Amino acid sequence: MNKEWMKVFIAAFFEVFWVIGLKHADDIWTWIGTAIAIAVSFYLMIMAGKTLPVGTVYAVFVGLGTAGTVIADILFFGQDFSIAKIGLIALLLLGVVGLKLVTKEQEEVAS
Repeated sequence: MNKEWMKVFIAAFFEVFWVIGLKHADDIWTWIGTAIAIAVSFYLMIMAGKTLPVGTVYAVFVGLGTAGTVIADILFFGQDFSIAKIGLIALLLLGVVGLKLVTKEQEEVAS
């Protein structure tokens, strides 16, 4: 895996934190943490989009972030666990992995 895809995965990791933060932030420090997570997440996604196809980057970012958020809700916030949810998350991740596998990197052009 190259560093551009690593940026997308790290961006999705931070997306989980800011999505949770939007719901659960209740003081200045948690709002600051949420804002930092948003900034890091979008910065990394934008940087990856300079080399990789933007549509694929966004689809992978959102897919991984969605899966991570649902899993975090189940594990940490008491959301109902169901086989259907896990199956649909697996299907979503299968699509994300498929997109990554069929997407070719573009050579970065020096401006």
